[in-house]
Amino acid sequence: AFEGAALLAALEEVRSDNAQGEYYLPDVLPIMRSRERSVSAHEISDDSELGVNDRVQLAAVRRILQRRIHERHMLAGVTIVDPASTVIDVDVQIGRDALIAPFTSLHGASEIGPGATVGPLSTLLDTRVGAGAKVVHSYLDHAEVGDRVSVGPFAYLRPGAVLREGSKAGTFVEIKNSDVGAGAKVPHLSYIGDTEIGERTNIGAGTITANYDGTNKHRTRIGAGAFVGVDTMLVAPVSVGADAHTGAGSVITEDVPDGALGIARSRQKNIEGYRERRNQRDSGEREAREDAKNPAGSPRQR
Repeated sequence: AFEGAALLAALEEVRSDNAQGEYYLPDVLPIMRSRERSVSAHEISDDSELGVNDRVQLAAVRRILQRRIHERHMLAGVTIVDPASTVIDVDVQIGRDALIAPFTSLHGASEIGPGATVGPLSTLLDTRVGAGAKVVHSYLDHAEVGDRVSVGPFAYLRPGAVLREGSKAGTFVEIKNSDVGAGAKVPHLSYIGDTEIGERTNIGAGTITANYDGTNKHRTRIGAGAFVGVDTMLVAPVSVGADAHTGAGSVITEDVPDGALGIARSRQKNIEGYRERRNQRDSGEREAREDAKNPAGSPRQR
């Protein structure tokens, strides 16, 4: 410990004329003694004073700080299943009875609500996760996850993604700069960008919001209670009304009114007897190839 004024005065005389070209705090001690200041030794028994001169020592100090952070959260009622595989930044806030599963990294000013589960194998950057929410095998960057929301496995929430209470972003779903309403579900294999999704809406597997025309980004709006069929492509700017439906495999380029069904795909045509005719054609082609391999007048091998 130092007297503030005395330390500041001594620091002005510290020089870097050493092999490393660095400034060393202990150099203030002889300076202060030369000014008839009291200098005494105090023995410490913990790891609060450690030097860092290389990457090995830096890693050692980091482990000490991580242990302190983990202990602080666990003593406050947070379950960290495997502290050795868990990274938590100092500014992260975690509510009581939350569970942090192995191989999870919480960075920046992320906030985890009471009773939430994060991990395993999840990374959060400046992301808020609400009470009772669940994030599994996912990457969240500047996202907002409401209470009792389900994320993952293998979801990617990019900046501006907001999932309201009770909603879902499921397996292999990417959401960017979009608002997913309460109780809405994006369960599988979808890209949702620059989109507003109303409450209780269901987004079918393979849905894509085509938000970029090569120059500008455009928004898609999907009303409450809508049902977007599997493999639908929504070409923005476009809207799907409340309680509206889209047919599976549709490419929607025009607005779908409330309660309507939007279908944009070719009509199916069934060709009767196709398999039999194809077999006959294939058999004829094989015979022609065999004839071409044999000289004229020679017997064909059967």
